[in-house]
Amino acid sequence: MIVCNDIAFSYQPDAPILSFPDLTCTEAGQLLLLGNSGCGKTTLLHIMCGLLRPQQGRIEVKGQDLQELKAKDLDRFRGENFGIIFQQSHFIQSLSVLENLAVPHFLLGQSFPKAKAQELLDSLGIVHKANAKPRSLSVGEQQRASIARALIHDPSLVLADEPTSALDDDSTATVISLLEQQCANAGAALIVVTHDQRLKSRYNNRIELDSAISPAL
Repeated sequence: MIVCNDIAFSYQPDAPILSFPDLTCTEAGQLLLLGNSGCGKTTLLHIMCGLLRPQQGRIEVKGQDLQELKAKDLDRFRGENFGIIFQQSHFIQSLSVLENLAVPHFLLGQSFPKAKAQELLDSLGIVHKANAKPRSLSVGEQQRASIARALIHDPSLVLADEPTSALDDDSTATVISLLEQQCANAGAALIVVTHDQRLKSRYNNRIELDSAISPAL
């Protein structure tokens, strides 16, 4: 599904170089990337989905080397194959929850499966918020809506950046279980990137990241 090898990245020519361990997540598999703040977890997530291009290394998703895709093709490939749950929800506040779910389909030029979206919101326990504006949702409800938005277009791979960082223990268990179950239902692979040690025991397939800074390529 996704394979990353020899990844190295720098934000500026004179900035520290970040290097990352090799990783693999199989089709419909699960992987936990665990590390403290500042170790480069979010940078790695952005590299994995093509939002950042590394100076070195290979990212292959469904047999496609992301480095070989031009920007426009990469945008479409990401839109069709990735579901991304960002640390900040980034909803369009002027749109309802349901309308926010329609945005990925609009960007891909596809019709929006409204009934499916409502069923997904129902399975996540927030169908009663379908017509509400995102700002009216609690933190836990926004996380559930983010899961729905990431899954509505049937992605092959879901990347979740700190999906439980703002949640208490009960909400953490509920939201991560819902995320895992929804990905399983969709047949999507799941990679969770977090510093949340509460999730460590949930995943046999995990990589613990130390500082990603290295002196040279």
